[in-house]
Amino acid sequence: MYKVLITDVSTSILQDGLDEMGFEVHNMPEVDQTYVNDHIHEYDGIIVRSKITLFEPTLQRASKLKFIGRPGSGLDLIDIDYCKKNGIIVCRSATSNSNAVAEHALGMMLAWMNHLVRSDNEVKNMKWRREANRGVEIMGKTVGIIGFGNTGSRFAKKLQGLDVNVLAYDKYKKDYAEAMPFVKESNLEEICRLADIISFHLPLNAETKYYLNSDLISTFSTPKLIINTSRGPIVNTQALLKGLDSGQISGACLDVLENENPTEYNEIERDMYIDLFNRPDVILSPHVAGWSDKSKIQMESFLLDEIQQKFLSKLES
Repeated sequence: MYKVLITDVSTSILQDGLDEMGFEVHNMPEVDQTYVNDHIHEYDGIIVRSKITLFEPTLQRASKLKFIGRPGSGLDLIDIDYCKKNGIIVCRSATSNSNAVAEHALGMMLAWMNHLVRSDNEVKNMKWRREANRGVEIMGKTVGIIGFGNTGSRFAKKLQGLDVNVLAYDKYKKDYAEAMPFVKESNLEEICRLADIISFHLPLNAETKYYLNSDLISTFSTPKLIINTSRGPIVNTQALLKGLDSGQISGACLDVLENENPTEYNEIERDMYIDLFNRPDVILSPHVAGWSDKSKIQMESFLLDEIQQKFLSKLES
């Protein structure tokens, strides 16, 4: 019987599904990286979310490991090249939370344009400032979407009824918006020139880290609202702050940060994030864009299907 380790909190769907498939499941959401490093050689499969990294030093110890499962889309915490070279199957639920992410991005954008976070706080503190909280209508604005995969394309669909111009850029795709006549396949230069809002929907890798940096910001012809619901290091926070100071960036909606553990901030990070957190033109949420009630169930269900198709079906054949 194959042994599988679940390393994070999950619903009964995942446990029950793996049980039904015939796995011996060790459901241990309290484990840390040290435990995984010391015990990964005991397991044929491992399920991880965000607190455990599976890079080469750990995977070299995984002498029995046959598959890795991730309830979610991002694979930046897994050494994919090592897995390919060593026959370790990687399963994920890539499309399961794309709608949740798209809705969250849309909600942050509309909240920012209508000053909802600020005005809510002011009214609750007995301040009644109507003119200062006059909103900006999105109709007629241009939204640039960088990365047109599952979440980027779903975000575009959410924009369809808002009477906006949608520009999309994806370096690795062609004819990707054929089914969406309201979307124009564009390029990075045109988005930086024409967009009022830029939303990032990219995986994190060596090519995309600090995609939004000082060089890119310097090409902005008009101030941009920046939305990032993908991975924190897509945006260089120091460059973002400088862009806000210079007026090249009008504001930011960030569900993700470079460092998402405040207890581990060094002195430079602490000062940087205090600056970011105190900005009235920045809206933040704690990496929950894809974390809806529905998506949590879908992520585990989709992952079980992936394990069945990619791992068990191959054994049966």
